[in-house]
Amino acid sequence: MIDVKIINPFLAATMHVLKTMAQVDARPGRPFLKKDDLAMGDVSAIIGITGAAQGSMALIFTEKCIKDIASNLLGEPFTELNHEVRDAVGELTNMICGDARRRLAEDGFILQAGIPTIVGGKGHTIMHVANGPRLAVPFETNAGSFMVEVAFQT
Repeated sequence: MIDVKIINPFLAATMHVLKTMAQVDARPGRPFLKKDDLAMGDVSAIIGITGAAQGSMALIFTEKCIKDIASNLLGEPFTELNHEVRDAVGELTNMICGDARRRLAEDGFILQAGIPTIVGGKGHTIMHVANGPRLAVPFETNAGSFMVEVAFQT
């Protein structure tokens, strides 16, 4: 079973970080249980989480969406999925995970996070470290779509 008390802070952190750091409004879609490892996007970052729960979070962007977000975040236009844009995916993952962990710590739920791993290319896969269910939440922005996946041990 997926505990919304753990998942919701990751979703709130996603919207908060994108709004404050990149001036992007992210609108969550309908969550669903993800059954496969295929990433629904062009570039992803995954970060391991330990402490009061064991798991991981992945942030998966379409190329158009992350180029626009990275342009806002870094203050320069990006026309290709280059090293700087990939680094932005990792930085956003760090910021979102950090904000979610801060929110959870307010309720006494202490988590630590590793360093994000960035993966890209059409048809790439995301390998979560947890054996539990993977909750995927699609998000829409004016720049396109992205996905947040969260998985914790059961």
